[in-house]
Amino acid sequence: MTTPGHGSTVDGVLRRSARRTPARVALEYGDRTWTYDELDTAVSRAASVLLGQGLSPGDRVGAYGHNSDAYLIAFLACARAGLVHVPVNQNLTGDDLAYIVGQSGSSLVLADPDLSARLPDGVRTLPLRDADDSLLARLAGAPPYDGPEPRTEDLVQLLYTSGTTALPKGAMMTHRALVHEYLSAITALDLSAGDRPVHALPLYHSAQMHVFLLPYLAVGATNIILDAPDGDRLFDLVEAGRVDSLFAPPTVWIALSNRPDFAIRDLSGLRKAYYGASIMPVPVLERLRERLPELAFYNCFGQSEIGPLATVLAPDEHKGRMDSCGRPVLFVDARVVDEDGKDVPDGTPGEIVYRSPQLCEGYWDKPEETAEAFRDGWFRSGDLAVRDAHGYFTIVDRVKDVINSGGVLVASRQVEDALYTHPQVAEAAVVGLPDERWIEAVTAVVVPRGEVTEAELIAHTREKLTPFKAPKRVVFTESLPRNASGKILKRELRKSLGDEPGPAASDG
Repeated sequence: MTTPGHGSTVDGVLRRSARRTPARVALEYGDRTWTYDELDTAVSRAASVLLGQGLSPGDRVGAYGHNSDAYLIAFLACARAGLVHVPVNQNLTGDDLAYIVGQSGSSLVLADPDLSARLPDGVRTLPLRDADDSLLARLAGAPPYDGPEPRTEDLVQLLYTSGTTALPKGAMMTHRALVHEYLSAITALDLSAGDRPVHALPLYHSAQMHVFLLPYLAVGATNIILDAPDGDRLFDLVEAGRVDSLFAPPTVWIALSNRPDFAIRDLSGLRKAYYGASIMPVPVLERLRERLPELAFYNCFGQSEIGPLATVLAPDEHKGRMDSCGRPVLFVDARVVDEDGKDVPDGTPGEIVYRSPQLCEGYWDKPEETAEAFRDGWFRSGDLAVRDAHGYFTIVDRVKDVINSGGVLVASRQVEDALYTHPQVAEAAVVGLPDERWIEAVTAVVVPRGEVTEAELIAHTREKLTPFKAPKRVVFTESLPRNASGKILKRELRKSLGDEPGPAASDG
């Protein structure tokens, strides 16, 4: 049993910063500003409010809201009160929403008023903000929490996987796991109190919350939270000198680089650029680096089950390995193995597996899935990777996204990179669709930037790749389905395209 005061908890990260720099501004959201002391006090009062709802340590509390200061306070209040926070994608509705609320067994859902009507009947709710009885409004009349500290091995959050290939699973994260991950992020990403970060991606997602916002609170930085990654707002903040650090998935970086004003805005004040949550196309990264040659780019890779940061490619490591996701962070050990769990030689594709104090304890109420994921003391990631002789990893694909074309395995990422070198391709995703001749036909879904034909893109990829890897079919669309973290939902693409008849696959 952990001796009180000897462990480290998620909410303790804020408490220590508040004692170290109480008057420093910790957070800005809209027209509200919180010093570290004010934020820490608000968290203690919010913890009392939550326990006053009849909750007990270990109870699950859903969080169904947009980005805000209230969302952050609620998470930290759950941590301080010993409750288990369950972040819910604010875009979920219907059965998807009901599944997470029900599967987690949430006793209460903290919801923004504009979202609460979507929740299933009978679910007990408390407004997060924008209401007279909201969590934020109740802080003034609540006493600070003075109960026992949670233990480091206690659960603090259920991080539901994105569900791009199957029903989401709740990764059981402890205080110990997340605090280890915060230290890994601070050291690998060079986070410091002098940075001026903006947090524009959804806080329900582990990347924005646990790789950036909480680690930045740990080092004492001033943080700006935005509702969404709005290009105008981001560019204005950079030009005004208020922001010098930005994390965004490749889809957002692509959108920013495609803006007409990207070439003319003064973005020289941006010092650190972080990308992750999905694979960044190399041609897009090259375009960004050419436009902003002094900007330090960091590739952040991982998954929810590990907090989620597992590997980082630092700015000085990009040369010659632009497609690499880097080397394992401080508290992560990684290997590349075959189906039997045996190490494969460097340069040989295999599944990347992890061992780390950052890892989840398993999946909530899913013992079979837990046993399948954790084998011989290692977590099976589901990512196909290659390790080189210097310890750098390159993600080839998700194991489930590799395409079996005529008995030959084709990595969708390689085809996507080839498509991105065409000037008229704004976005691209490649999937395999059932085919009588090819087993799976390589199929490209493209958001065009201008006029381009299917034949032109197929011919272009044939010039870049071995011909059999080129798409058998190209489908044009206005947008690609993705979750709030920016991951393209290839499951949705396969489902929608599988119902549509396509032209007969050509030889090649």
